[in-house]
Amino acid sequence: MKKTFGQQTTKVKQLADTISQAISMNEFKAGDSLPSINQMAARYEVSRDTVFKAFADLRERGLIDSTPGKGYYVTNKLKNVLLLLDEYTPFKDVLYNSFIRQLSLNYKVDLLFHQYNERLFNTIMRESIGRYNKYIVMNFDNERFSRHLTKIDSSKLLLLDFGKFDKEGYSYLCQDFDEAFYNALMELKESLSKYTKLVMLFRKGSKHPQSSKQFFIKFCEEQGFEWNIVEDTENLTVEKGCVYITTRQQEVVTVIKQGRSGKLKCGKGFGLLAYNDIPSYEVIDEGITALTIDWSLMGNKAAEFVLHNKTLHEYLPTEIRWRNSL
Repeated sequence: MKKTFGQQTTKVKQLADTISQAISMNEFKAGDSLPSINQMAARYEVSRDTVFKAFADLRERGLIDSTPGKGYYVTNKLKNVLLLLDEYTPFKDVLYNSFIRQLSLNYKVDLLFHQYNERLFNTIMRESIGRYNKYIVMNFDNERFSRHLTKIDSSKLLLLDFGKFDKEGYSYLCQDFDEAFYNALMELKESLSKYTKLVMLFRKGSKHPQSSKQFFIKFCEEQGFEWNIVEDTENLTVEKGCVYITTRQQEVVTVIKQGRSGKLKCGKGFGLLAYNDIPSYEVIDEGITALTIDWSLMGNKAAEFVLHNKTLHEYLPTEIRWRNSL
């Protein structure tokens, strides 16, 4: 079938990816001979040099080889993996790097982000069906399971992070934003009791699970803490004696800057507790205390699913990274 290459990447890479996808989908099986360089050049309307370089790329990946008289043939079947995440953050970088480190060269991972855009998510899923051997997906919503995911063979799909929706029949690695959040606050109760009020920053329209607010309120009322939930985080005024619980990295910056403008020091004049640890939290203002899962562990376990077809039904534990901000 004739294929017209676009301008997004080099023709060599596009041709190599097209052939590798054909190998992945069993159009060419292990041991099969590939069409000759001349035949490939005519089929895809590219130069012989482009085909030669594409074959060299595939040979370096260990997917094809060549012998005198036999030409080029398939050695190993490439496996294509879709890793669809919500948005880029430093802890997603940790997840990605731990994931790909476990995979051999005959795995090709396409990393995409849907940015919590349902239309973009649906487009990506619709266009990816049948193209991948495994799908590692962060859904766009914590409460609602996308109907597009039901069109994927459940043995090939691993759901990450969110997951309050019905996940029966699917593998998943999720965070618990409810009971685990409540239990972490209970563990932090002594440190929190040094402050007069707990303030949760929860920007209007945030994709952080809404149910977390219920468990925050439950903790505060059961333990006798004065509390507030702030949606307008851009016009925040940091008050002395308050602990601020953030769900977004930008809010950490906002709280610290606002605190400084009022001559308040983080960990002294006010407290700060962040969701999802990132490396910079170790050094910002002598350390920011964080609630987090082990994103490296999530990446390693996702790789197990890909490599060994391992069924996973797991909520990763929420950890407290104690630092000087409380």
